[in-house]
Amino acid sequence: MSPLGRFSGAQAARRLMALPDSELARRFPHLEAALSHPLDRRRTLRLLALALAGGGMAGCGPGTPDRGFVSAVRAAEGVVPGIPNIYATAHVRDGYAEGILVTHQMGRPIKVEGNPAHPASLGATDVMAQALIHDFYDPDRATGPLHRGMPVSWQDLADAMHAMRAAVTAPRSDGGQPGRRLRILTGTVTSPALGRTIDQLLAACPGAVWHRWDAIGRENVSRGTSLAYGQPTAVTADLTQADVLLALDSDLLDSAPGHLAHARAFAARRNPVRGVMSRVYAVESTPSLTGVAADHRFSVSPAVLNEVIGRLSARILQNEAPSGGPDWLGAVATDLRASRGRAVIHLGPDHAPEVHAVVHAMNEALGGRGRVFDVIATPEYQPAAPQGTLSDLIADMESGGVDALLILDVNPVYQAPRFAAALGHVAHSITLADRPHETAQAARWHVPLAHGMEDWGDARGHDGTVAIVQPQAMPLYGGMNLLSALHACMGQPLRPASDLLRATWREHMPSARDWHDALASGVIARTRSPSVSAALQPAAVRVASPASFPRTPAQPVLLLRPDPHLWDGRGANNPWLQELPRPLSKVVWDNPLLVPPDLARDLHLRNGDVVDLSQGEHHARLPVWIQPGQAAGCVVGFLGWGRIHAGETGNHVGTDLYPFRDATGPVRVDVTKVPSVPVACTEHHATIINTAPSDIARHGTLEQYRANPAFLKDTEAGQEDTLYRRPPDATVAWGMGIDLNACIGCNACVVACQVENNVPVVGRDAVLHQREMHWLRIDRIYEGTEAAPDTFFQPMLCMHCEQAPCETVCPVGATTHDSEGLNVMVYNRCIGTKFCSNNCPYKVRRFNYFAFAQRENRPAPSRNPDVSVRTRGVMEKCTFCVQRIAQARIVADRDGVPEQVVTACQAACPTQAISFGDINDPIADVTRRKASPLDYAALPEQGTHPRVTYEGRIRNPNPDIGS
Repeated sequence: MSPLGRFSGAQAARRLMALPDSELARRFPHLEAALSHPLDRRRTLRLLALALAGGGMAGCGPGTPDRGFVSAVRAAEGVVPGIPNIYATAHVRDGYAEGILVTHQMGRPIKVEGNPAHPASLGATDVMAQALIHDFYDPDRATGPLHRGMPVSWQDLADAMHAMRAAVTAPRSDGGQPGRRLRILTGTVTSPALGRTIDQLLAACPGAVWHRWDAIGRENVSRGTSLAYGQPTAVTADLTQADVLLALDSDLLDSAPGHLAHARAFAARRNPVRGVMSRVYAVESTPSLTGVAADHRFSVSPAVLNEVIGRLSARILQNEAPSGGPDWLGAVATDLRASRGRAVIHLGPDHAPEVHAVVHAMNEALGGRGRVFDVIATPEYQPAAPQGTLSDLIADMESGGVDALLILDVNPVYQAPRFAAALGHVAHSITLADRPHETAQAARWHVPLAHGMEDWGDARGHDGTVAIVQPQAMPLYGGMNLLSALHACMGQPLRPASDLLRATWREHMPSARDWHDALASGVIARTRSPSVSAALQPAAVRVASPASFPRTPAQPVLLLRPDPHLWDGRGANNPWLQELPRPLSKVVWDNPLLVPPDLARDLHLRNGDVVDLSQGEHHARLPVWIQPGQAAGCVVGFLGWGRIHAGETGNHVGTDLYPFRDATGPVRVDVTKVPSVPVACTEHHATIINTAPSDIARHGTLEQYRANPAFLKDTEAGQEDTLYRRPPDATVAWGMGIDLNACIGCNACVVACQVENNVPVVGRDAVLHQREMHWLRIDRIYEGTEAAPDTFFQPMLCMHCEQAPCETVCPVGATTHDSEGLNVMVYNRCIGTKFCSNNCPYKVRRFNYFAFAQRENRPAPSRNPDVSVRTRGVMEKCTFCVQRIAQARIVADRDGVPEQVVTACQAACPTQAISFGDINDPIADVTRRKASPLDYAALPEQGTHPRVTYEGRIRNPNPDIGS
């Protein structure tokens, strides 16, 4: 019998919370130590309440008490200890799929890589896909159904669903359609199976309405293409064919659907050694990855950007004579028109649909359709009935016109401020989500969903190609599949989600072999969206007058942007993403208000000073961070922070700025008398030896390259051939080349390294003491002025020097050289003197000041079993993924093939900036890169002869635009 007797479900939870600690310790002796600590006590009580209410103790029955858990006598089919298994699935963000491959060890998912067969990933990943492993094992995920935030039984939930279904389908006295007061709220849906299921639900309730909303949405983009072409369409770009790219507030390389594929195509045209360089212009208000990679970046306010678009459209569409606007605008317009058929303009999602229509009109006028861009049928699911908006839903809720509401995997209570109050007017509200977030707590009922790696489903990529989402494990916490849950809402018997998915694709894949091939490749063949022949609508051209885009200055201007790593807040409980430095500010564990240098000077602000941000009735107090290159008068706040129901890691971290999305009126930034607060930032934590930035991250122009291709190489005599050079003398000699022309600073390689090598998270306080543990960092280097700096990214990791200064100072030989050129660490020898770190000119070694790995809130099965977990007092650093080298060596010895190794950072990189391999192999890609005239070693004067070298960055500026 349960320790709480006959009570179960919500009764057991309430009774448990009322017991004194002494009684709890008597009934649960193994929890006595945890209950004695205030923080552990609260968490323990919460977990016990969930377990009891979910039937974990009272609802399971006596079972067979004499039988314990035993290891499997026979391994599952295809599982061999020590040999990884790899399965294809997809990572879905805001409805769009990126194909991934999940690596398993003994049935446990431990690593995510990109799927080369999927057109949206091409084998690469972004930071969110890499961090999926932590989300999958997150102990703060939903473990059972909730009613008004309290745990209940599954039977209670089933009764509630039945009551809701009866209420919305009952005949109406006013003669209205059944289900007229039922609403369904989802994010963007590209899944044919999910769309089909929702359509079935709407057919059963003809009066119901489907509302679509995303916190970080692309509605402006979708409506803009519909306005331009008269029907739902999407535009895909092929940057390999673009000689000139104009990026206007663009998210093309960092977050737009297909951004991994776009980044790959972009990088293919950025190295003059391997082809003809493109030219890239960026016009934006706050620095972006696209802007940093551009040949010319122009920092302008949103008002000036509107004027630029209007005047540019007048010149391209109406052939008006150049007049007005910034000095550089004429040269940009001339360059675009001169590259007719090979020029493209891309606009970010924060602009109105009419502006997007104008950009489509300009692209049509530039003649790139069919080569640089294509117009295809939209990948988004098109329901039979028109969809509503979130504003429509809130209005209906506030007027009492909604009796029942299904919320599918979105969090509007946190992300849409008006929604929480309106939700109180709905009698039956059910949230389906994989964690008990803010909306799950506020709704009447919460149905726990399975994680995406436990689920069956499908989703389209940016070009319409369908990816299969297949489960990688049984549900860890008992969540329901979304398709099955919707069928339960319709009163139908529960069916396996795989059956529902196969029913959707039975006509397209009639045979078992077709289904097998789709699961194996992760992609359903022949599903790419077809090109459409829709002509440009006259309305798209009519709005292209410069008068339509007046310059209306209002300073300061508040720009709200999704956090580069937490996105809309969904990553808030993932410590890998919290501690990952933001690409440009290098801030972690916080979202300070980004202010431009001119505003900081006017208000006498320094990094960490606290200000009051206000607009209308909304106020927030938060620290500031000075952002070079940000437009004058613009302040930027990152969304996704300040959550209260994210989980143990993400609760109460940062400041919630979502309320400002509904704010109107002037923006005020007022200095407070509150003392400055420390903001965790990694920018100056690994200062390289004092030398010019241009010598570390070398760069030049295409004109300089054409005059002398080797102009970035070292010219001092004897630099390469010295008495102390240790040339490769083994059969295999490992080396790495990094192309700075391709690196866009996305940080995917950093997270990939962390996951692969069990690199621990240390927390905000430890970062403030410069104790972060990342083996690989992306240095962000500024040159020039604060207002308009030249920005460069440079990955920095252990150089595996042939003459390594760390090796000569270690008193116990813990760091040493092997025969293949690796600088290896023997953890058992390390006594923590840190001499090696002090003597490293590249500052790439990390020391475990505490037992960071033991403090992490993650289960042991989530770690890579091929890599040791380091303990306190041990130095660590990049090993070139020596565990992968060892696996390749075994395969080579067994099969008689050359050793082929792909490091974790190399596999994740969307632009293929990193190349790794045997530098003794004359046809290896790394060998060809090291033969490039742009190849150089960082800090050559140190005489370390590193195995990691770089290709200098070349820019292709327009000679008609001054520097």
